[in-house]
Amino acid sequence: MMNKYVFIISAIFLAILSRFLPHPPNFTPIAAIALLSSKGFNNQWWAYLIPIISLFISDLIIGLHGTIPFVYMSFVLIAYLGSRVKKIGLGTVLFSSMVFFLVSNFGVWLLHYPSNLSGLVQCYTLALPFFLNTILGDLVYSVLLIYPFYALQKRNLLYS
Repeated sequence: MMNKYVFIISAIFLAILSRFLPHPPNFTPIAAIALLSSKGFNNQWWAYLIPIISLFISDLIIGLHGTIPFVYMSFVLIAYLGSRVKKIGLGTVLFSSMVFFLVSNFGVWLLHYPSNLSGLVQCYTLALPFFLNTILGDLVYSVLLIYPFYALQKRNLLYS
């Protein structure tokens, strides 16, 4: 048997470390961390704090940027989404990818593109290749983080 919190914190720590490995842009574990946190912690504040703390620690090393409020807000929304669904499945993960894409690129548009419909369309169009990486990263990391959590829970191998 394993303590649920030890499993979650270990998985999150390993996922944070993966941000420092070479990877395609937007192929990150943070959405999976937000979703796992939303299911793993009894105190829902941790569901919101864990992805933000994970991002902040790694952003201090990787680099800060102007769109941070939008990126962080997208993961708060993803954690909220995770807390509202009964079980995290493929639809939840894909919807999380869409939330990140829409919210983070809205910030990119506000800060770096003309403030008109043409600028908005251009911003989202140029972001489409990154959206594929987001979807793939969210799917891979969700399988690596969330599936084991549910499998261990189902077999009653996790305790609080």
